[in-house]
Amino acid sequence: MSAKRAPTVLPIASGLCVVVLWASAFPAIRAASPELGVIGLSLVRLLVAAVALLALAPFLKVRLPARRDLPLIIACAFFGMTAYQLLLNWGELYVPAGTASIIVASAPLVSVGIAAYFFKERISGIKIAGSVVAIAGVVLVCLARTGVSLSAAVWIVVAAMVVQGIYHPLTKPLLRRYTGMEVATYGMAFGTVMTAPFVPWGIADIFSAGTPAWVAAIYLGLFPSALGFVLWGYAVARLNVAASTSLLYLVPPVAVAISFFWLGEIPVAGELAGGAVVIAGVVWLSQGERLMGRLKATPVK
Repeated sequence: MSAKRAPTVLPIASGLCVVVLWASAFPAIRAASPELGVIGLSLVRLLVAAVALLALAPFLKVRLPARRDLPLIIACAFFGMTAYQLLLNWGELYVPAGTASIIVASAPLVSVGIAAYFFKERISGIKIAGSVVAIAGVVLVCLARTGVSLSAAVWIVVAAMVVQGIYHPLTKPLLRRYTGMEVATYGMAFGTVMTAPFVPWGIADIFSAGTPAWVAAIYLGLFPSALGFVLWGYAVARLNVAASTSLLYLVPPVAVAISFFWLGEIPVAGELAGGAVVIAGVVWLSQGERLMGRLKATPVK
């Protein structure tokens, strides 16, 4: 391997590892939540991740946050960690892991709306078109399974997608002053603190859960959460935005595949079709302007 290729290959390899780790989180939640419960799983996962990241903090040169940034950090931790974990764990008690991963993949829809309203970012016709396509895909996924669309469970996963979509634009001001690793560490730590008050309602599940559920929960904390953010921070720092964003489009299909082998979940045709539409819409939403710009800049021969 040449010296020129190594700096690119390693970040891409790290990003692909993140894809697998984050995709595996959906079936792991599905496996652990019935025994540990919604609250117990959230607490164990966040606590394990927070302890791991805080242990690595001195080596990764994580700084203490400035006092003026604490309100925004707390808001990010609430939406991206506490609320997201609780809602997703709750939804996956009833919704298949693969279905949940496809719905959550549409979080950029919410991020675009939040960025436009609060940060006055421009919404182009291309972004609107991508949003419409992605929304259509989400509807297809929600209606794919008989019973899922008739219960509130799918809307709980949609709510998890919404709070995840709120989290990403909220981190933008912080990422101008802190590294991605620092923002993740703050989020995990404060997210754990804000989950702790719910523990009295989940303490019985925590003590009654079996070994497999605990193994899945600890895996979620150490690997998709802690290691995932470490590797993602490494990859994002060395890849351009288009490359790093494109890797995330792989999470839903990988999650569907892992769910099949781990849990025996078989996706229905409507979910696969809807998932493809969601990914196409999100790709167009995030990359459409760049692609159109390239087409306009390409000389006609």
